[in-house]
Amino acid sequence: MATIQYNVKVQFDFGALKLLPEELALQGAKRPLVVSDRGVGASGILQQVLDRVGGTAFLDTPSNPTEAAAEAAFAACRENGCDSIVAVGGGSAMDLAKAAAVLTTNEGPLERYAFYNAGMAFPPKLPVPLFVVPTTAGTGSEVARSAVLVFSSGRKSLLFTTPGSVRCAILDPELTLGLPPALTAATGMDALAHCVETFCSPRVNPPADAIALDGMRRIAHNLERAVQDGSDRAARWNMMMAAMEGALAFQKGMGAVHALSHPLGTLGLHHGTLNAVLLPHVLAYNAAALGEKLCVLSNAVGHPVPDWLARLNERLAMPPGLGAMGVPHGRLGEFAAEALSDSSHATNPRPMQREDYEALLRAAF
Repeated sequence: MATIQYNVKVQFDFGALKLLPEELALQGAKRPLVVSDRGVGASGILQQVLDRVGGTAFLDTPSNPTEAAAEAAFAACRENGCDSIVAVGGGSAMDLAKAAAVLTTNEGPLERYAFYNAGMAFPPKLPVPLFVVPTTAGTGSEVARSAVLVFSSGRKSLLFTTPGSVRCAILDPELTLGLPPALTAATGMDALAHCVETFCSPRVNPPADAIALDGMRRIAHNLERAVQDGSDRAARWNMMMAAMEGALAFQKGMGAVHALSHPLGTLGLHHGTLNAVLLPHVLAYNAAALGEKLCVLSNAVGHPVPDWLARLNERLAMPPGLGAMGVPHGRLGEFAAEALSDSSHATNPRPMQREDYEALLRAAF
C-alpha cells in the first residue's frame, strides 16, 4: 500500500519573503511568535521578517531542539497572546516551532506523541497557523510531516504533526546566499542523504522516487558550486529546491543512515554531517539488496556510487569518521541498539540486526 500525501503550500523563488505578510493575513494571523536562533538573529534575516510581520521573537532554539525548548517556546506564545507561529531558520528552528505549535491545541507532554510511543499517529487537533521560512537548504523540514526532537527522556525521535499544520512555506533562496561554506556543505549532504535513502527504500511510491532522483541530480550539479561560491544564485536556487524535494520524497521512508544519525544526534552533533559520514558505508552495505537501483543512483549523480559519495565527502572537507566528530567508541553498541527502534529502521532495503548496525558504526568510526 502506497501512502502519498503532499499538503503544504509553498511560495518558491528569489524574493518570496515579501509574500509572508499576505500569507499570514489569509489565515487571520496578526500576532505571531517568531521562532528562530541567535545566529539567524545576528544575520539580519530575522529582522527582515519582524519588519514585515511584527510579533514576538523567540531565539532560544538549541542546535538539536529539545522538548524543554519547545515547552519554553509554547509558554512564550501563550504569555504574549500570539495567534500564530513563524519559524525562521534551519531545521532546528522549524522543528522546534512545529513541536511548540502542537502544544497550542493538544495536551502535553510532547513525549506522548513521540514515534516510540505513538507511532505515526499525529496529535488530534490542528494547531495555531504555522508558517516556515528556511534559511538553509538541507533538512526540508518546511514540507516534512514530522519534527525531530530530543525528548526529556534523552531519546531523539520523530514527532508526527497534524496534516495541515504548516499553512505556508516561504522558500526564498536569497536567504541562503550568506550561508558559510561548511554549513552549506553539511546541509547539502543532509538533503542528498534524504534523496538517496528515500530512493533506496523498498516501499512503493513512484512519485517519491522521481522526486528523489531529481533532487539527487540537482545536488550533484550544484552543491560544490554553492560551497565554492556562496553567491552563485543558480546553485542556491537548485539546492533549496533539492532540499525541499528530499523532504517531499522521504514520506516513503528512509533507512540505516537516519536510524543511526538520530540516536547519535543526542551527542549534539550536526545531523547533516552525521548523514554525510554514514551514507557511503550504509550504501555499500545495502548494495547487494538494491539491484538495478544502484545503477539508477549512479546515473543520477553521473558517477559510480558509493565511491563517489566518499570522494564528495573528502572534497567538501567532511570529517573522516565518527571518531573525529567525538563519538565515543565505547557507546557504539548503545547507539546500534537504539537504531532498532527508530522510525527509519523498518525501511532500510536490507534487513538490519543490532550487530549489523554495530558493524556499520565501526566502519564509519
